[in-house]
Amino acid sequence: MLRLTDLKLPLEHTDEALHSAIVLRLGIAASDLLSFNVYKRSYDARKRGHILLIYSLDVNVSNEAAVLLRLANDVHIGPSPDTTYQFVTDAPSEDFLRPIVIGFGPCGLFAALILAQMGLKPIVLERGKAVRERTKDTWGLWRKRVLEPESNVQFGEGGAGTFSDGKLYSQIKDPQHHGRKVLTEFVKAGAPAEILYVSKPHIGTFKLVTMIEQMRQNIIDLGGEVRFNQRVEDLHIENDQVRGVTLASGEQIRSDHVVLAIGHSARDTFKMLHARDVYVEAKPFSIGFRAEHPQSMIDACRFGPQAGHPILGAADYKLVHHAKNGRSVYSFCMCPGGTVVASSSEPEMVVTNGMSQYSRNERNANSAIVVGITPEDYPGGPLAGIDFQRQWESQAYLLGGSNYDAPAQLIGDFIAQRPSSALGSVEPSYKPGVKLGELDASLPEYAIAAIREALPAFNKQIRGYAMNDAILTGVETRTSSPIRIKRGTDMQSINTKGLYPAGEGAGYAGGILSAGVDGIKIAEAVALSLKAAAAR
Repeated sequence: MLRLTDLKLPLEHTDEALHSAIVLRLGIAASDLLSFNVYKRSYDARKRGHILLIYSLDVNVSNEAAVLLRLANDVHIGPSPDTTYQFVTDAPSEDFLRPIVIGFGPCGLFAALILAQMGLKPIVLERGKAVRERTKDTWGLWRKRVLEPESNVQFGEGGAGTFSDGKLYSQIKDPQHHGRKVLTEFVKAGAPAEILYVSKPHIGTFKLVTMIEQMRQNIIDLGGEVRFNQRVEDLHIENDQVRGVTLASGEQIRSDHVVLAIGHSARDTFKMLHARDVYVEAKPFSIGFRAEHPQSMIDACRFGPQAGHPILGAADYKLVHHAKNGRSVYSFCMCPGGTVVASSSEPEMVVTNGMSQYSRNERNANSAIVVGITPEDYPGGPLAGIDFQRQWESQAYLLGGSNYDAPAQLIGDFIAQRPSSALGSVEPSYKPGVKLGELDASLPEYAIAAIREALPAFNKQIRGYAMNDAILTGVETRTSSPIRIKRGTDMQSINTKGLYPAGEGAGYAGGILSAGVDGIKIAEAVALSLKAAAAR
């Protein structure tokens, strides 16, 4: 097969046009094109009204060697790489202690799945509930203002990514095509096949729920064990080597290989790890608000007269501004046609996030508009970022009325530095509800100043972005983990052998796809270590 990249066609092209374009580009007879598959399809929307589709294709032709030789200088034509996943090893034939996977978000899910597929029968310990029970609890906060600290947007089967846009793209380097394995497993579990080739694939919450259940059953069928409501209270460490875990129930489980895929909000677990002298360091993250605009406005600005085309779907955006005070302000986790959701995991705190379904057909677009911060902004040790997050989450709870409503302000009023007293044309989607007023007290002064400067600048990129009636809802503090649990090239903690820090919580991923890829890498490292130990 040949890989043909950067083939451009108009948005409204026919199947015959694609076939003809391949033939023309390769300089072959139509009869010599035996078959082709779309590997990736993206679009170029820089010229509104003249949007182009950009294809990468795997092409089967007659006399492939001759075509490759003739087009050897064309950087967009070459052999198709093998993206088939190859297992690094299989299970030892001798008895072995089963590996433990703590956390069942995307990282833990794929770590457990790959371990199970290699015959290593992992034990998964998830502090939250199964995904359907968890969904009910999450709706309990959104509809009834009742927070379940162990079952919410942050904790439970599927992790925080379950209540998100279900984005499945990343900018990570992936030379071994692990991302393809993630997407392939999702398709096996019921995801739309299009996620294998569209440039910015997404799934949405409702589809993710059934997929996660299917993947869990796959792990169990392969000999793995998935246990819910099992919070890890302590690690057993002997001579800098993990020997097992203690659960909140008091039960102890022996293992020499523990995958730590705990997510970015497991603050009590971070504290326990630090107390056990596992190396933890503070890291940068970002804080800000959720901004909501009419999706129709974003579509029109991005796509012009071609807005609404089924191939394009709801438009997204990516914005960045470098403020005069030295801070960077940028859009994050943009959710086209979605909603702003309550994402608290601790009582009397307000946290926001964005979510959308596969259809992306809600009336508002929302995105985090956040400011980058560093450990210099919250001095005090490796865990100081947690206290910093809590400070602003607690403040948001108070500003919202101390009932899980979120503080909010119209963008026009925020820029003009006046309180908001009434909604305009944009209705906020956050549930339980919002309390209008001023947001200046909800974040540090430098963050407020930077965002206030950035919004008019964003208006130059997307006309209408600084519209008076658009809504800012506070606060977004969980953009990434406030810590990094540092690991070496063997994927193990740099000072605790057998402990494998993984995913977002450990500071090594950001989003579903990168977390899944990290889970695969961790599983491979665990499998190779287990095999080597059994051989000794």
